[in-house]
Formats: sequence, structure tokens, C-alpha cells
Amino acid sequence: MAAPTGKCRKGSLSLLPGGAAPYGNFPDYSRFHPPEGRVRLLPASLLGELFPSPRAGPLLGLDVGCNSGELSVALYRHFLEPEENRAGCDGSVPVKDFHLLCCDIDPDLIERAQQHSPFPGSVSYATLDIMDSSAREMLLSSYLSRFGRPVFDICFCMSVTMWIHLNHGDQGLVKFLSCLASKCTYLLIEPQPWKCYRTAARRLRKLGRNDFDHFRSLAISGNTEEKITQILTKDCAMELVCCFGSTSWDRSLLLFHSKGSENQLSSKS
Repeated sequence: MAAPTGKCRKGSLSLLPGGAAPYGNFPDYSRFHPPEGRVRLLPASLLGELFPSPRAGPLLGLDVGCNSGELSVALYRHFLEPEENRAGCDGSVPVKDFHLLCCDIDPDLIERAQQHSPFPGSVSYATLDIMDSSAREMLLSSYLSRFGRPVFDICFCMSVTMWIHLNHGDQGLVKFLSCLASKCTYLLIEPQPWKCYRTAARRLRKLGRNDFDHFRSLAISGNTEEKITQILTKDCAMELVCCFGSTSWDRSLLLFHSKGSENQLSSKS
């Protein structure tokens, strides 16, 4: 998944020789981390459980670092499965209207996602450096205003935190998490473990490149999943609702809930 760089120009995000992607913008990401590896951990009735009360407008989702959209589409399909495929989920309401805004720093990946989108009316793609506050507010506010909504119902952040952290440092990571927490009611996040940081840095060194600017100075290290949980719960007014388990590549899917919102997944809390 591609992370913001602060330099969102077409052609400036090319892969390095050997396939290294300093911003996580791998062109074939879904081949080595297929969407099914995450989707299978999530109940198809999740949105219905999180938002059981009928509403006038659609549920709104934000997918940050969507790459070329394969996972975005898989999530959309998964959560809009027919009601008969959701047996055993008491109290859930079938989701019939869900709109998903997907963003990524890499314009080439976004162009590919747009060209192959099977749901152009409900799943939108946009090039965005989410660390650029003015561009971020312009896009997100414009999208939300179309539905008369102040925040997204749910935000997805899959394997993005490491790239933010490596390229923007500890303060950048905290700002990023704070931004996400302020933009949604629920946050589903998949942090990369510290071993992935070392692998990414080693890959650059093998190519004769310098380390990531912030790698050697990161104070937030070690158990990154625990550290990110602490930031979200202590600094961002969120609470951990549940962990849906780990993928085959050893990354946890964590669901957080804004303390200022009434909805909560009671069966998992």
C-alpha cells in the first residue's frame, strides 16, 4: 500500500531497481498479499453489526493507501453480500447502500484502479497525499458534503502505517493516526510489525541507497502494533473494539471506535 510522500507528481514515485518501493507503491501488491487474506478474517455482516439502525443515506467508507484497488473492491463485495450468506449474525442489518472513497499517493495506481473498477457508481478513486493537509481537506470535505455528513462511518488503513512512519517519522505517524481518528467513527487498521521496517530498510541498502530518512531516529519501534494502539486510545480518543486475527503474513486487523460515537460492536467489545 502506498504512503504519502509530500511530492505527488506523476513519474516521481517510480520503483527503484530490484523492485523496491520506498513509498509502498508496489504495482503488483495484491499478488503477494491477496485481498482474500484479509477479507476472510472479517464477518460479511460487519457493517450491519456496527450500524444496525436504518439511515436515510448510504454508509460511507474511506480506504487510505488503496494501491490499484483490488482490496477496495474485495471489501466492497464482501460487505454487500446477500443477506442469506450472513446466517448467525443476530441483530445485524443487511447493508444495501455503501459508498467507498479510495485514495493513494501514486497516480499510476489510481489510474489503473479507475480503469478496472466494477463499481464506478459506488467506489471512487482519487490521487491524494493524505499528509498534505490542504489537499486532504479539500478532497474529503468535498466528498462528505455530497452526502451531508461530517465524517466517514468507517476508514480502512491496510499496511500503510510503516510507510508513513518511515517517510515522516514519529511525529508524522502520530499526526496521521490523529487525522484518521478525526475522520471516522470506526477505524480498521493493519499495522506492519517492526520486522517489516527492517526488511524495507535492508532492501534499500542492498540497492546502494541510503536508509529511509527517519529509520535510525524512530523512537516508536519494537512492538509497533502495541504502540499504535496506545496512540489511538490515549491520544486520539478511540477505543480498541476487537482484533479479527492475523493474516498469513502475520499482521493483525484491529478495529477501533471513536469514543464520541454511540455505535459499538457489542458482540465483540
